[in-house]
Amino acid sequence: MNSVSDDSLVPGARAEFLAGVRAEMPLLLGIVPFGLIFGVLGLAAGLPGWAVMAMSVIVLGGSSQIVFVQLWGAAAPFLVIGTTVGVVNLRHLLYSASMAPYLDSLPWRWKWLLSYLLTDEAYMVAIQRFRDGPATAHRHWYLLGTGLTLLAGWFGSTVVGVWVGQAIPASWSLDFSIALTFIALLVMSVRRKSEICAALASGAAALVLQPLPHKLWILAAAAIGMLVGLITYRWWGEGRTER
Repeated sequence: MNSVSDDSLVPGARAEFLAGVRAEMPLLLGIVPFGLIFGVLGLAAGLPGWAVMAMSVIVLGGSSQIVFVQLWGAAAPFLVIGTTVGVVNLRHLLYSASMAPYLDSLPWRWKWLLSYLLTDEAYMVAIQRFRDGPATAHRHWYLLGTGLTLLAGWFGSTVVGVWVGQAIPASWSLDFSIALTFIALLVMSVRRKSEICAALASGAAALVLQPLPHKLWILAAAAIGMLVGLITYRWWGEGRTER
């Protein structure tokens, strides 16, 4: 486990990697239309095609990229765009904290690589493997498989969206697949009572705060959801129960 090249020769590492790829593949059914939509929305917001495609590699965050292009297209102030995207991406800190105990012994080069690949869908699949599967020496390759599969599907669909997305009929209503993707992730990942409260509070706030200018309801709903989740998490002592 001292280097990527050494690990790649071990059958256990190869098996973990391929298992991660297989586990992630079904989620591409939701990711591909999501990427197509982002490609279309990015061009419609006035971004050049190369910038839209570059975002899918550099940012690698579907929800934050969608929020960015929507705010950009609405000519929102840059401070609002940056703050909103930053808050939306705060969930990755939670992902990192959740995965850290399983990856703590890895070299920093592995941690940097896996942190880049730790997207919503990759986390959802990998955390189940780490929690419920055997603690093998090469299980980090499972996360590598899920992350690279997600990256390939996301970037490839974005490229297709930039090239031919404008020709997709509006009657297909592909934009609704964004909501379906995140609903599926939410339903499959929520376990604690505090997480349910956070999701309900954030959803209710998003509906009530729609009239706010510059799409600030996104920022406000995210903040309210996190606050409610933290309060209820401490109220019920879920951290003590897990320990």
